[in-house]
Amino acid sequence: MKKIYLLAFVLGAFTFSANAQFNDDMESYDLGPLHEAQWSSWTGVPGAGDIIVSDEYANSGSQSGFVSGDLVQDALLLLDNKTTGAWQVDFKMYIPGGKSGYFNFQGQTEGGGAGGGGNAGVFLSPNLVFNNVQSTSGAPGLAGAYGNVDDPDPLYTWSYPQDFWFDVSIIFDITNISWTMTVDGVEIPTQPMDAAPILGGIDFFSFDANNEYYIDDVVFSDTAGTEDFATDSFSVYPNPVKDILNISTKTAVDNVTVYDVLGKSVLVIQPDVVSPKIDMSGLAAGAYLVKVTIGGTSHTVKVIK
Repeated sequence: MKKIYLLAFVLGAFTFSANAQFNDDMESYDLGPLHEAQWSSWTGVPGAGDIIVSDEYANSGSQSGFVSGDLVQDALLLLDNKTTGAWQVDFKMYIPGGKSGYFNFQGQTEGGGAGGGGNAGVFLSPNLVFNNVQSTSGAPGLAGAYGNVDDPDPLYTWSYPQDFWFDVSIIFDITNISWTMTVDGVEIPTQPMDAAPILGGIDFFSFDANNEYYIDDVVFSDTAGTEDFATDSFSVYPNPVKDILNISTKTAVDNVTVYDVLGKSVLVIQPDVVSPKIDMSGLAAGAYLVKVTIGGTSHTVKVIK
């Protein structure tokens, strides 16, 4: 895909520790069912379960992935059965007013489909449901984790904006057998993986007839190296960012340069303070490379807006 190759070219010009495994804006596919690249289905076989490429809504470009309420779609975003390290998945999600959405995190996948034997699946998470109309606690704009989708009450909840594209970011810490999800800039407390620590994929399912949601601008990255800056502690948050990017350091930051995926500098700041805050509100939604320089040493991380 065009943007994958472009991003790979840009990364070659920088020290980019958050190693992008793939970056998919859904623009390179024909409209209709999608079963290629990282996209598969619960059964691993092309057919009704696949995500649908749609031009109804898009966060960038003109296309996104669509999951309807026909109770048939059961699409898998394959994450390559990772068994070590920490990995991050970022994507944009859109749910029209009053509609519902669903995904869960899957363990080992087999043959491009759900593992576990008999297509039973290996669940790393509960059912993550946006507006569960089957629950007494369900409501538009409210999401929750359910052991079963028809449970009356969720295990925990979070909010999301209706009729707007919003950020979803998940960090899978395989070493500590846990995952942390941020929705629309708000972090949900870290949760344990519910099965063996193998990151197989994300299951986007049409769990009820009210289902209608769209996925766009998917980025899958290796987070290795994003916490250390030479001998200094270094991190950036939130990621995805809405307006203000926080850079946490132990010493003063000399320079921050933000590049777009074409390698063009779009923001340059010389903060000369410890843990500066970078205003990215004026930048368009998309993927950026943020180069931080401390004492003549530079480190570059990927940030999604």
